Amino acid sequence: MDTLKLKVLLIEDDAIEIMKLKRAMNKLELDHELLEAHNGEEALLRLQNNSDVPDVIFLDLNMPKVNGLEFLKILKKDEVLRYIPTIILTTSNNRKDVLACYQIGVAGYIIKPLKYDDYVKKISVALEYWSMNELIKA
Repeated sequence: MDTLKLKVLLIEDDAIEIMKLKRAMNKLELDHELLEAHNGEEALLRLQNNSDVPDVIFLDLNMPKVNGLEFLKILKKDEVLRYIPTIILTTSNNRKDVLACYQIGVAGYIIKPLKYDDYVKKISVALEYWSMNELIKA
């Protein structure tokens, strides 16, 4: 089966969560490239100043400076960047957050499970799914 090597941008302010995603990708022996931004503001600067645009974005909601929802609203107004599949990766199961994210146009909403093995499984499924998709290269 042909799967793409993805460029994954993780927008996350918690160093432990960043490490957890790296560990999960290593454990799954995935060859995807992981890019990092520690808040929405940093991510927007990276996306606007860079030709190295990711294929997929994993986005935390609760961050300083520019939070996940604010980042999404800005991203979806951009004529080029709006097409990057953005998946929320958060601890928030607040229905208002879920609804707001889908109204803005997220590609998915994943609640981080407490158990590490469950987390690895969710990451595996999400990355496998997006690596099989035809993606628009920005």
